[in-house]
Amino acid sequence: QLQLRESGGGSVPAGGSLRLSCAASGFISNYCMGWFRQSPGKEREGVASLDNEDTSTYADSVKGRFTISKDNAKNNLYLQMNSLKPADTGMYYCAADPPPCRRFGQYVSSTLAANFRGQGTQVTVSS
Repeated sequence: QLQLRESGGGSVPAGGSLRLSCAASGFISNYCMGWFRQSPGKEREGVASLDNEDTSTYADSVKGRFTISKDNAKNNLYLQMNSLKPADTGMYYCAADPPPCRRFGQYVSSTLAANFRGQGTQVTVSS
């Protein structure tokens, strides 16, 4: 059972940056991984995802501002978030699925149905 733990959330003004980290309890080199968020009053939204061949996809709302990356040696997943907006406020969750999981490179919504997820880290962006 893969365990995921997010960190790096916080409160920043609009235009600021944050880097979220997700530490996995086991090897993730073959896993597909990603991030989704839950904002107040909104449905859960896939933010960014990465398949096990390093093909990534992003929600339209974050394209050009967020970057997902993975460090297999450290078993960590990251989300670099730049030019943050108040609409980015929410709880951010790390998600992972074992193969076959190529859909993670095509559909960011794949993160919503992932087998493994963390407990989340809060991001608050003030205007």
